[in-house]
Formats: sequence, C-alpha cells, structure tokens
Amino acid sequence: MTGKVFLIGAGPGDPELLTVKSVRMLQDADVVVYDRLVSPEILSMAPAGAQMVPVGKSPDNHPVPQERINEILLEFARKGQIVARLKGGDPLIFGRGSEEAAHLMARGICVEYAPGITAAQGAASVSGVPLTHRGLASGVRYVTGHRQANGSLDLDWKSLACEDTTLVIYMGVANIGQIAMRLVAEGLSDTTPVMAIAQATTPRETRLFSQLGRITLDVRASALKAPVLFVIGKVVTLSSEWPASESDLLTVSSRTIAAGQQAHA
Repeated sequence: MTGKVFLIGAGPGDPELLTVKSVRMLQDADVVVYDRLVSPEILSMAPAGAQMVPVGKSPDNHPVPQERINEILLEFARKGQIVARLKGGDPLIFGRGSEEAAHLMARGICVEYAPGITAAQGAASVSGVPLTHRGLASGVRYVTGHRQANGSLDLDWKSLACEDTTLVIYMGVANIGQIAMRLVAEGLSDTTPVMAIAQATTPRETRLFSQLGRITLDVRASALKAPVLFVIGKVVTLSSEWPASESDLLTVSSRTIAAGQQAHA
C-alpha cells in the first residue's frame, strides 16, 4: 500500500497559529520530515511514536540537498507511511513546496496541502505593524533577499522602490546592504522606516527599528538571529514601539527589543 505526503505550513513559530487541518495532519503522521525554521514548540506536537527526520538548511550549509529531500519523502511514502512534511510559514511561499509536490505526484504519490500563516502575517500580528493601511500603503509585496547558490539579486528594483507599498524581505540578512542601497538608488528615501524582526511569534522573538539608510549598520551591530524578516515602509511607524523622535530612533536602533518590550518610555 502506498502512503501519502502532507505538505504542512507550520507558520511562523507559535503553535497557536497552526490551522486545525495542520494539527490533524501532523498527529496522523508516521514520519515527520522538518525544516530548520520549524519551532521546537511545534515539533513537540508530533506523535510520540513518529520518526523525526531533520532536513534543515542554513545559509551556505545544505547538509541535505533538495534533491535528497525529494527522495526521502518518496522513499517513506512508498513504504506505505504517512509523511508530514513540515515547513516554516506557508509551503507555497518561498518554501519549495510545489517542487516537492511535483516530484512526488509525478511518481504516483498522493500529496495534500495545509496552508500556513506566512512570516509576514505573523510579524504583523505581534508587532502591530500592518502590511497595508489606508493613506500609508495600498499594497504589499513579498520578495526573497536570497538567491540559489548565492547568485545575484536580479530583482525589479525600480518597481520595488515604491513609497506607497509595503515591502517585505524574506531571507535578506546577508544581502540587506545591497537591498537598501539599490532601493535608495531607485528613489526610496533613506529615512524610510524599517523593522527587522527575528523569530517572530516565538518566545525568542526580537525586533529592531531603523531606517533604510542605516539598517545595514544596525543589523550588523545587533544580535538578531535567523530567521529575520524585514518590513520596509511607512506602516512601520504605526508600531507602538516606533520612536517618537529622531534621537529616540538612534537609541532604539542601537539595541534590539525583546518581544512585547516598549522601545521607549
């Protein structure tokens, strides 16, 4: 009997943000194949008898290549097992979930999806920074700040440098300097507000508030640990932690803010 694979969005980290469907699929699993970005709180919800298989990647360190991950999923499914493939955020937003599904379905394996709350939505919910807001941002764009094999960032910088759109950068820590420079070169003000948020929605969450012209230095001086998401745009000023003055911003940007802590008195 052939098994099946559940492609599950584990969300940004808080187990309370999992969908009911995600929890059901996870608890039905014989095998859990999980990424590095899946929080320990969510991993603890796996069935006691399930086989746990880590396949996580980090920058410049891919101990289990994507091609091998595809084969691991296939091998377990062919043994008749139910496989929960746990991915941080949503499996269809920068998660390569569709690649894994295509590989499996081409070989006759049944695949089911459970969507997850993507990191941008999770960050918005805990920080009070909306992704759109009347009069400040009429749209939002998600882009990745990383390319396979450290390739060049061939983004449409001109269209991204729009002051009426919120720009969310995934996986951008290593290239934030280049990203900020290109956005400013295309006309976005160097005083554009930026929030960097690490490990959003988990007890380990930290936030950094800055501006586009200094975000590179601030991130370099901070202790932010991946995964880090950047929210760029005027909506960042709606956070209760956004400083009231330029001098306050310099103070805040010199340190990170633990989740829930106010940036200034």
